[in-house]
Amino acid sequence: MNAPARLSEQPLCASVDLEERGRAVVFDVLLWGAPARAFALRFDGRVVAYMNRCAHVPTEMDWQPGDFLDLDKRWIICSIHGATYEPSDGHCVAGPCRGERLMALDIVERDGQVYWYPSPDIRPVVFD
Repeated sequence: MNAPARLSEQPLCASVDLEERGRAVVFDVLLWGAPARAFALRFDGRVVAYMNRCAHVPTEMDWQPGDFLDLDKRWIICSIHGATYEPSDGHCVAGPCRGERLMALDIVERDGQVYWYPSPDIRPVVFD
């Protein structure tokens, strides 16, 4: 049985745009057909990407545009209720949604560029 084909990669940014434990790149997507935002950041040398939606209440989490990490640059923190997430896997380690996780996007970095892959639930915004 063949694996399903991967949906077309979507260019996101240059690798240099994501500094280690720095500001995230925030981008628009369609989540279940509705406009939503996602973000990508570099943590421990790896690029990770998640929907910008707290697992507790589906609200955007950044303190300021692209600022998701706490002051020590160790945890992703929801600015609304303080849910604390492990950046490497999106797992909630403290707060009202402990044990849940952020919705991850499939992301890859190669040749100095970062790309994300749509899924059945998370699609690119198409401009006419």
